[in-house]
Amino acid sequence: MTNGNRPNAHRPVQLDDVSKAIIEQLQADGRRSYADIGKAVGLSEAAVRQRVQRLTEAGVMQIVAVTDPMQLGFTRQAMIGIRATGDTRTLAEALAEIPEIDYVVLTAGSFDLMAEVVCENDDQLITLLNSRIRNLEGVQSTETFVYLKLQKQFYNWGTR
Repeated sequence: MTNGNRPNAHRPVQLDDVSKAIIEQLQADGRRSYADIGKAVGLSEAAVRQRVQRLTEAGVMQIVAVTDPMQLGFTRQAMIGIRATGDTRTLAEALAEIPEIDYVVLTAGSFDLMAEVVCENDDQLITLLNSRIRNLEGVQSTETFVYLKLQKQFYNWGTR
């Protein structure tokens, strides 16, 4: 979900303790039943279903399957730092349209944007860089950080 798709992207949503507990239950196991979540947080199955629907519609959370790219034949992952000219928001939108890119952020520092890519192999990465990314209007230069090993990737940071 891109930031532009979130209805409340400008202001944080205030969550009560029950909504936080529901999110934490789903982060531990996204397939947990609404009945089991209800037992854990003290609500009925219907009330949990309704809260989950509101949280997803508000863009607070998504319920998705997270895959291991290596297991699916995507052996090359990389982070690409991009220095840009012009409006970085426009460039970010163009980058977000590229299927191999799964993560785009506007940054402050050495790079204007960072894009994470998942490719089948080095040849696909080279083609992506030379034919698709570097040809976009506003791309001044790129620096590619190839992943040698993914040591940690979790999505269970909770709601704090």
